[in-house]
Amino acid sequence: MNIHWLLRAKRWVQHPPSIKRLILVFAVVAICAAIYGIEHFIGWPDWLTAERIGRNPLKN
Repeated sequence: MNIHWLLRAKRWVQHPPSIKRLILVFAVVAICAAIYGIEHFIGWPDWLTAERIGRNPLKN
């Protein structure tokens, strides 16, 4: 950890973010965790998987 992060933490303690910003951050983290959990436990759907195309897609 460098001095920049320590100064940022000091500034955050002196001037904490608003409740709305905290709710927003926790909501984004919760949505990301839910997407990760769904992908990890249920799996990635086949229709979202991109298929590789060779160097020359017209040459088959």
